[in-house]
Amino acid sequence: MEAMKKDSNFMNDDFLLHTEVAKNLYHNYAKKMPIIDYHNHLSPEKIAKNECFKDITEVWLSGDHYKWRAMRANGIDEEFITGKATTSYQKFEKWAETVPYTVRNPLFHWTHMELKKYFGITDILQPSTCKEIYDKASLKLQKTTPEQLLLEANVEVICTTDDPIDDLKWHKQIAEGDFKIKVLPTFRPDAVFAIDRDEFVGYIQKLGNASAIEITDLQSLIAALQQRVDFFESLGCRLSDFGVAGPLVFDDFSERVANEAFTQRLAGNPISEDQKIQYSSYVLYKLASMYHAKDWTQQYHLGSVRNNNDRLMRNLGADVGCDSVSDDVYAHQMAKLFNKLDSDEKLAKTITYNLNPAENEVFATMMGNYSGNIPGKMQWGSAWWFLDQKDGMEKQLQTLSNIGLLSRFVGMLTDSRSFMSFPRHEYFRRILCNEIGRDVENGEIPNDINFLGKMVENICYYNAFNYFKF
Repeated sequence: MEAMKKDSNFMNDDFLLHTEVAKNLYHNYAKKMPIIDYHNHLSPEKIAKNECFKDITEVWLSGDHYKWRAMRANGIDEEFITGKATTSYQKFEKWAETVPYTVRNPLFHWTHMELKKYFGITDILQPSTCKEIYDKASLKLQKTTPEQLLLEANVEVICTTDDPIDDLKWHKQIAEGDFKIKVLPTFRPDAVFAIDRDEFVGYIQKLGNASAIEITDLQSLIAALQQRVDFFESLGCRLSDFGVAGPLVFDDFSERVANEAFTQRLAGNPISEDQKIQYSSYVLYKLASMYHAKDWTQQYHLGSVRNNNDRLMRNLGADVGCDSVSDDVYAHQMAKLFNKLDSDEKLAKTITYNLNPAENEVFATMMGNYSGNIPGKMQWGSAWWFLDQKDGMEKQLQTLSNIGLLSRFVGMLTDSRSFMSFPRHEYFRRILCNEIGRDVENGEIPNDINFLGKMVENICYYNAFNYFKF
């Protein structure tokens, strides 16, 4: 591909801001707000150790399956993506070779937003600029810690994603040190529901060890989970998460049948599909009740088909960029779950995220069914994963505005493993301000900049601050 020329209009200070009102809202209200990143996959160990980075490849390409997918789509050999024999620079070269082909993919924007934010680099990343950008960015990163990157992005709170069996030793170390950003765990018990997998029994043994409770039946399992919830709370946890691959399953359950299913699996025996549903429904209800008792917020990530490529799964493992959107149906199952919890007065603050854009209205309307005496108690979450791009964010904001209360929205998150992904909050904020600014210019909402500015500040920061109670 011919080298791409620089353009002074490309991603300037008014990037994505197409009206004077939008520019005012972003530059004078949204831009200055701190970041509460309430869902991400950053490594607590890397945060606790707070060591400078080796180079930009470590920060950008190690574990970033968004970039891996793009490189594969561009025909890059897997050795230059996840291989062991290639150098950091060779991998960066292949990413630089790929970037010009990502035009109109959000990666093109994110890449250049991050280069500008952290390094002051405004050149377009491509083969002709690769070496200069690699050297300049790596030189800074070799003198920069995770804490410094987070402070540069004005991050105030981050919530990592953690398994119930985790000893949270890195969170303890962070809390006991002088780290300037609040780093809190999130309770994610996905493995507890994988009752039909070969590794389930071994996982339950680890859960028993972590909780110091011998797990022999359903009652002791729930006791062990309660102990872990209590432990997570002691280190500041305020959220849970459940990443559902495939359909969400919730139905009427019998404790007796659920216990039979669990004890049979502990004994190494297979169980029926009905037993699996009974077990999962019982455990999900019990956990959701615990979250309510703790005044936590529960999150549900729904709608993915994970690890579709068996060859890469065998060679590399899970979460390597081979996931896609599901066409599973969720409305009736969400209604059953939330209705039972609401009827029993055990429904915690809840955020749901859909990956299938065809279900935007399904999720948005569902969350309005169980509102309570907490402003924005039931949240339809930000555009997630394949949808956290310009089109996806605009549609999410439009649907939320049409069906719910945009003014009560708790805003953006990164859902990322990268310490340089926080310009995604800027991306969201620019899009938010542009949507509101356009409506003002069209005469659809009043040009009350003080009111709208406060609304923008709330969506960017204060709503999350008050909602999660960090």
